[in-house]
Amino acid sequence: MTRRRVPIAQLPTHIRVEEAVEAACAQDIELIVAALSRRASVFVECDKALNLYLFLALRARFRRDKEVQLALIDGRHRGEGPDRGAIGNMLIQLTEAIRGETSRRVLVLPHLDLLTTSSGQLIAEAREALPLLYENPEVVLLGFRDPSLPVPRALEALFATRRVISGIPRAALPQLITQREARAIEAEGFDPFGLYKYVSGLNPVRCRQLLEQLAYRREAPPGRPNARRIYRLLRDQTQPGEAEIPSVDLDKDVAGYAEVKRRLKEEILDLIALKDTRDEAAEVEEIEALIPRGVILYGPPGTGKTFIAKAMATALDATIHVVSGPELKSKWVGESEENLRAVFRKARASAPALIVFDEIDAFAQHRERETGSGVEHSMVNQLLTEMDGFRANEQILIIGTTNLLSSVDVALLRPGRFEFLIPIPAPDAEERRAILDLYDARFKLSLDEPTRRYIVRRTAGETAEGMPYTGDHLYAIARGLKRRALRGGGALGVEDVERALSRHAGRRIKLCAEEERVVAHHEAGHALLAILLPEATPPERISIAADGGDSLGYVLRAARAKPYTLTAAALRAEICVGLGGYAAEHAFLGAPSIGALADLRQATEIAHAMVVHYGMSDLGPMSETAAPISEARAAQIDMETRRIIDEALSEALLVLKANAGMYQALVAQLIRDKVIDAAALEVKHG
Repeated sequence: MTRRRVPIAQLPTHIRVEEAVEAACAQDIELIVAALSRRASVFVECDKALNLYLFLALRARFRRDKEVQLALIDGRHRGEGPDRGAIGNMLIQLTEAIRGETSRRVLVLPHLDLLTTSSGQLIAEAREALPLLYENPEVVLLGFRDPSLPVPRALEALFATRRVISGIPRAALPQLITQREARAIEAEGFDPFGLYKYVSGLNPVRCRQLLEQLAYRREAPPGRPNARRIYRLLRDQTQPGEAEIPSVDLDKDVAGYAEVKRRLKEEILDLIALKDTRDEAAEVEEIEALIPRGVILYGPPGTGKTFIAKAMATALDATIHVVSGPELKSKWVGESEENLRAVFRKARASAPALIVFDEIDAFAQHRERETGSGVEHSMVNQLLTEMDGFRANEQILIIGTTNLLSSVDVALLRPGRFEFLIPIPAPDAEERRAILDLYDARFKLSLDEPTRRYIVRRTAGETAEGMPYTGDHLYAIARGLKRRALRGGGALGVEDVERALSRHAGRRIKLCAEEERVVAHHEAGHALLAILLPEATPPERISIAADGGDSLGYVLRAARAKPYTLTAAALRAEICVGLGGYAAEHAFLGAPSIGALADLRQATEIAHAMVVHYGMSDLGPMSETAAPISEARAAQIDMETRRIIDEALSEALLVLKANAGMYQALVAQLIRDKVIDAAALEVKHG
């Protein structure tokens, strides 16, 4: 079997740039020679630094073949006639060459970008010469285009064959480094697999420029490799200004989400680390074939999807390129696809790299959908082309983040592209506690245990805006508590947490006595039903303190021990407790107020789900699909939903009226104390 390390004695002692280009681009050169020999024009897309060296290599090949001559159209003044500048000279040379003998000649255009404007349109002089190229079918062209510079389609269409030269093949790396340079990395042998991931996206000219620097460094002593330091040097040299090398530890800086981290490690990070421990080339290549090209992280906003991606980049020692999906889109034809190509070019040049497409659904939507301008369809096609164009041994990972996985084009979700679909949900209680502990230590808050438990419980469920509480909310709470601590005033407690949760900067709400009495009755209705109903969870805190938060009052209830196996009885209890405020106002105040809006909406949603999703109604075990349903079926669903809500409301009224004394005592305590914790409840269920 072939060993991954090459004996240093087998490496060249000296390398000219021309030799490096020929070694790295040998296959490309052969294909270009073959195409030109059969009289087919070739369009070469490569870094501008390669143009001259590729021309010299091709000219050396064709010098042995008297049937083909290369005529360089580069705009340099030949000493004949006035100097009209690079563009003027180029157009004169091009015109003369087209009108002359073309049967055995290939016209080489190394600077196609000079014929275009910054927006990719032909300059006026080029528009005059373009018809000549189309009118003479005998003309064979070899054109070079830098990938970062636009070329109009009218010019590109002249070429029958297109060749993209990107990066260097790993097999050529031993021909691109000298013995002296290799010894600066390691004395025992040269490891092309280790070096390759840091130079894979470079052109051979740039690669040689970097490796030449190693010849001036001290050689690594036997048994003491200097690879880590050299790779860090190369890493710094290839990092573009707009990219970053993050420093986020997946274990220390990302709290909770143990299953997500386990999956990422097992399927990607550990696999890449395992590759570096193998000594046989075949084993390394076998592992590389298993590494996924892309991962989609999906979940609600604020759950840390991009932050997790940064932690992965840190683990891979990779640059990270975070790209916003909407920012890639352009109203100009072809510019959106070019923006995508530019992202991949920059990532390859700074490999190892991680590309994060934030809000990937903004452009990678289902192509069969008829919404949008059509730009999205072209961008999906371009993204597929770029992902399929990776070399298997290039260490470039693509991560897409989205809040709406269902809207992402299915072609991206098949194995071989975005192979893993990993949910990043809103954190559960255990994860919220881990996140809180991390921020408590980071901000040096010194929270006591009761306050920590309260924050974890307080951030269960959804915000007033209908969004789940996420790590971003916990981060905001920790920052608010830190600001409070810096102002002084003793230990942080529950009231400080409530102030930190308040996101509104408006005036403090001042309730009159009658308004406060209505709010107290409303919250007491919720709380008493939560205490008395067997299937409900009891209250841990009741508040009618209007402190500028998101509501005039609230009842914070204990978490369910088994939240994933809720029964119909438990859901009915949730509806009943949710209607408790409405029922209390109706029974004891004579009429409900507008404060029950959110309660009624939530109760209706639960009842509707029981009917159409969970099979928990008289309609039987059926789940409605997205397909249209008949009017009769819709009427049945409405009737069943209405029945469940009516029954829950009747039960709430019955329980509250049967326990009117307890209810009134709770209202009085709320009006007196404003905030009641579970331990301070004077109303006991008994």
